[in-house]
Amino acid sequence: MDTMQIDTALEGFLGYAMKRAMSVVQADLAVTLARFDLRATSFSALMVVVERPGIAQTDLADALAIERSNLVQIVDALCGAGHIARAPVQGDRRRHALMPTDRGLALAANAAAAVAAHEARVFGRLTGAERKALGQMLAKVRARVGDQTGVGDQTGFGDQTGASHNSI
Repeated sequence: MDTMQIDTALEGFLGYAMKRAMSVVQADLAVTLARFDLRATSFSALMVVVERPGIAQTDLADALAIERSNLVQIVDALCGAGHIARAPVQGDRRRHALMPTDRGLALAANAAAAVAAHEARVFGRLTGAERKALGQMLAKVRARVGDQTGVGDQTGFGDQTGASHNSI
């Protein structure tokens, strides 16, 4: 049976189309990041720590819209692999600043290049203008839905739970 014919009743729903497209994006991203022993959420966490050295773990959880308890597993794995380090925050013994290590900086650069190649593959049929327009439209959807539900922008490439982080 041809699966393309089975879902015709759903084709008119944008959410369904986005879900199907996101499945393709996530599958290719998972393969891309597996070469670095990373998952989408750990890649996102590493990139934010590289961009904002010294970020507090709670701020990282907020930035990625991940439950703080779930982020602990991700940060522990990144620390254990030597990609980031926890440093005490002066004046607040309860908080830890996250710092990229030299190893983490190198991994982030290599993984980011691979993710850029992944995006070129996945979105290669779109023109530059179409890619920009798609990004703007998705930002509008995130903002609108966030305004109505309080969910807001979810980064981390669709893996907000932090569950099953066997690899980083």
